[in-house]
Amino acid sequence: MDWFRAEGRDYPWRNNADPYAVFVSEAMLQQTQIATVLGKGYFSRWMRAFPTWEALAAAEETEILKEWEGLGYYNRARNLQKAAKRVTEEFGGRLPEDLETILSLPGVGRYTAGAVLSFAFNRRAPIVDGNVVRVFSRLISYSEPVDTTGAARLFWGLADDLTPGDEPRIYNSAIMELGQRICLRSSPECGICPVQVWCLAHSQGAVEAIPQKKRRAETLLREERVLFSLREGRIFLCPETGSRRKGLWRLPEISGAASEDLVEVLRFDYPITRYRVTLIVFINEGASSSFEKEISEGGWFAAGEGEMLPPLGSPYRKVLRMMLLRGMI
Repeated sequence: MDWFRAEGRDYPWRNNADPYAVFVSEAMLQQTQIATVLGKGYFSRWMRAFPTWEALAAAEETEILKEWEGLGYYNRARNLQKAAKRVTEEFGGRLPEDLETILSLPGVGRYTAGAVLSFAFNRRAPIVDGNVVRVFSRLISYSEPVDTTGAARLFWGLADDLTPGDEPRIYNSAIMELGQRICLRSSPECGICPVQVWCLAHSQGAVEAIPQKKRRAETLLREERVLFSLREGRIFLCPETGSRRKGLWRLPEISGAASEDLVEVLRFDYPITRYRVTLIVFINEGASSSFEKEISEGGWFAAGEGEMLPPLGSPYRKVLRMMLLRGMI
């Protein structure tokens, strides 16, 4: 805590104990690095567009997904709005300060609830994320896989034991930042670590070997063929299907047979869950219109007006950027 008071970084949500701002920051930081949220201005833009629970509750889903565009895991944005509606309708726009109520909000787990309680209300609540697990596993030289139910129980118990009643906001910020900045996955800065004296992994020369994780499932390969169709400065897009991507738009996917007469213009790989997808982009210069039956649902949008486009998944926004750089838009 002394180290953090002297060395802690100045993030925008740390200057704002407003529970709504803290809630938004925690939603954004799930599965997303701080550098992405800050460097690309997601947090500040969101707070300008939806500054309160009430503003978010009243927004259209399309607006929300557009502001979230590029952060991925779009159900996080949908759950944020669901939580905002509950806070507005059931609690008069004021987030309650008890763990059970916060845990009952959509998309909120034990970590988020603890983070909101400690950062917004300075209430004692343990938190455990990947950074905290790395610090704890090295402190106690835990050589077993950390991504198991038993390990989670161990680390949450340790967090509960160590979290102080006095200034839990400072302690939780400190233990997380220690993992973010000092106790790194590779090449940790042990020489300037404020808790090195208690670190068993350091004293045993085992820092680089800890933490361990279970063996990952094999990465599966797949191909995705999409059509880039441009007419008079407008591009054809179609709505996504499935609950995870509901509300997003994409370049239309076409079959291998439909792509045979089309011209391939680019390809690149992108990861999604345990897949590595090769995205292959075609245009229909002088080709037959056999693909049109496959992409009948959709609409034409002004390709050069990024803010006017509907919310797009990251791979398709990357296609538009690359086509723009090539002078094809």
